[in-house]
Amino acid sequence: MNDTASHLDALRALVGARGLLAAPDDLSSYETGARYDRGRAAFVVRPATTAEASAVMAYCVRHGIGLVPQSGNTGLVAGSTPDASGGQGVLSLDRLAAPFEIDLANRSVTVGAGTRLSSLNERLAPHGLTLPIDLGADPMIGGMVATNTGGARFLRYGDMRRHVLGLEIVLPDEAGTVLDLTRPLRKNNTGLDLKQLFIGTGGAYGLVTRAVLELRRLPQQSATAILVPRDDAAVMELLVAFEERVGDHLAAFEGMSGAAVALALKHHDRLRNPFAPHPPPPFCILVEIERSWAARQQEPSIDALMEQVLAEVWTLPGEPLADAVPGRGADFWALRHVLTESLAAEGRVIAFDLGFARAAVMPFRRAMAEILAREHPEVRVCDFGHVGDGGVHFNLVVPRDSALALDPSPVRDLVFGEAVERFGGSFSAEHAIGRANQAFYERFIDPRQRGIAGAIQDLLAPGRLGAVDFRESAPAS
Repeated sequence: MNDTASHLDALRALVGARGLLAAPDDLSSYETGARYDRGRAAFVVRPATTAEASAVMAYCVRHGIGLVPQSGNTGLVAGSTPDASGGQGVLSLDRLAAPFEIDLANRSVTVGAGTRLSSLNERLAPHGLTLPIDLGADPMIGGMVATNTGGARFLRYGDMRRHVLGLEIVLPDEAGTVLDLTRPLRKNNTGLDLKQLFIGTGGAYGLVTRAVLELRRLPQQSATAILVPRDDAAVMELLVAFEERVGDHLAAFEGMSGAAVALALKHHDRLRNPFAPHPPPPFCILVEIERSWAARQQEPSIDALMEQVLAEVWTLPGEPLADAVPGRGADFWALRHVLTESLAAEGRVIAFDLGFARAAVMPFRRAMAEILAREHPEVRVCDFGHVGDGGVHFNLVVPRDSALALDPSPVRDLVFGEAVERFGGSFSAEHAIGRANQAFYERFIDPRQRGIAGAIQDLLAPGRLGAVDFRESAPAS
């Protein structure tokens, strides 16, 4: 970035002294990602209003300064950190927490993109409402929109796209154009639904500054159990059996490998082994059912419903259920939510966020485990994920001093190739693209689709915004 001092002075004039960071000690946390990625930022700019964000965007585009939007910085694909050049600025959303405007009749809320998910749900709880995206991390709304976050209760509630009613966007052009797409309508077929272009594209097309979100009623009743399937083939049998018996009240169907559960118990003494005195089985499923209304006096409790469903499933032909452990949801979800950090405590994690048609999940796991045991025996498969929606966090743990810890590309090429080309899956189920997945986007996505994505970026985003550039992936003319 040429003439750094004058650019910093100009940006400081736009956002004030609190809005611009340039000292190395101040930049460090913005340069470091949630998992292994780290870059060098020329500066961090922190607008407090949409007008400031627009002015910053316009200035940087006019002067050819690349910006990387960053909200909670909880992503895992190097999508919110600067590259190693030292020439990119980070545009942080952490001062864009206003407004908070709840519309009870519309069951919606308008929030600033810098609002944390935890803060949002704390303020919604007194009204009996929630944004039901259940995550182990605590991201900001802007990043959740940009990556189209899913989470553990996708099966019942869907992803962020399902909950976005409107957006306010700042485009990376010389005017810092602000698009007001915030009409809180559930039904509006008056042409192109433009806001959809900014959901799940990692900020490459524009900066989210406000969002209008559809809310759900807080669950009033829930029951959980951990299921042990007879074998891999029984997993889908159990999923179908639960859906037949409880329908849309099935909130979660989370698969957990025994290896991942064992590491969670090893690294978190406070957790109870649900299978004690036995070790965790090779694979288990956390299942949860919910009701959004309070218990009624003459209505069977939701715990009784869970017991009834389990009793029916026990007697199914072929006996797909080998064991079941009902228990407190808080205990089971505590186990589920520490899996990621437990793997990191054990060694270097090579993480994959994969999506499949539901019936392909278990065959992929089995085939991939066999291939890795043969070609990379030092790898431990410690996977878990959202089996009910076809999502798998196919995480591998390797020794920190191993060759794969220093360069995981051989395993990444192998796993992505099998997932996409053999099993018809997605190399990014819910983490978006980011720099970490750019090469796989170019490898696996049809050139015609890439060309369209690049043309849209040319139209909306002539400036340089985000960690991914769809234009670089467009076929040469």
